Amino acid sequence: MVTLTNGAFRQGPARLKAAATLGSLAFVLAFFLAFNQGLIGSFLRPAMSEETLAGWWGRFSVSMVIFLLVSGLGFLVLSLSRRAQLITVWLLLAAGALGFFLSFELSFEFIGRKLPFLITTGAFTTLYVSAIAITLAFIFALLGATAKLSGIGVVEGVGAFYTSYFRGVPLLVQLFLIYLGLPQIGYVISPVPAAIIALSLVYGAYMTEIFRSGIQSISLGQWEAADALGLPRLLTFRKVILPQAMRVIVPPTGNQFIAMLKDSSLVSVVGVWDIMFIARTQGRSDFKILEMLITASIIYWVMSVMLEFVQQRIETHYAKSLKR
Repeated sequence: MVTLTNGAFRQGPARLKAAATLGSLAFVLAFFLAFNQGLIGSFLRPAMSEETLAGWWGRFSVSMVIFLLVSGLGFLVLSLSRRAQLITVWLLLAAGALGFFLSFELSFEFIGRKLPFLITTGAFTTLYVSAIAITLAFIFALLGATAKLSGIGVVEGVGAFYTSYFRGVPLLVQLFLIYLGLPQIGYVISPVPAAIIALSLVYGAYMTEIFRSGIQSISLGQWEAADALGLPRLLTFRKVILPQAMRVIVPPTGNQFIAMLKDSSLVSVVGVWDIMFIARTQGRSDFKILEMLITASIIYWVMSVMLEFVQQRIETHYAKSLKR
């Protein structure tokens, strides 16, 4: 029986079987999505006539070409080391995504003119709004988790209501309630603070459950050992429990930060000059909305990749204690 390990797939028969499986999946996808009528069909048009590419026979022909290409490429890639496979596949998929974007009739001169403004204003605004919001969300989550674990009914009730309400109401609704609702009671608020408050409250509610589960993952013996040493409960939590819980807390919290970075695009509806707001307004004014949306998507992607790298470094830092 072939196990799902890198070494097993590098063997001759197993590698051939895995490559054929990948090719078969690509064949089915190409056949049912009619790749003969799209970009791939246009690439094959110089070698295949219009009649060959048309109809069911065209679907089968193009799908068969894709099967052979994917199978052959898969057979070669599976012979590499695990890390080389990862890098190769990542680059191939990134090239495929870039090729998909380049298949549109884009105005690169327009993108070049607007890109500096998108980065210096839009990306900067998105990053600082998200950074402040995640910092506040971290504080709200820590307070919410502490409240839910306090064992005091009144405090638990506050924590439970906070997580229930802000997790149960969509972020866009919360944003409008804060931006349009607070002026009704005399507190006029500008778009950026409204965006930060909405993001921090909503994501703080999500992260409350992450913090709670992380703290509960530490055994009661840690608390009892600290009590035996005469440490105050607050000091025990800060110096003993929380550092250990961070190993559990950091990965999902990093995911929440990346999700917040993308969800921050919603704040454009109240006039925050983030990436999405600039992309929509600049693209609409020159009838180049597709150019701006694709550029915005790439900027979001690059920022997410950078945050993933930072998250990995933080995870490695807190995982050091496991290697001792």
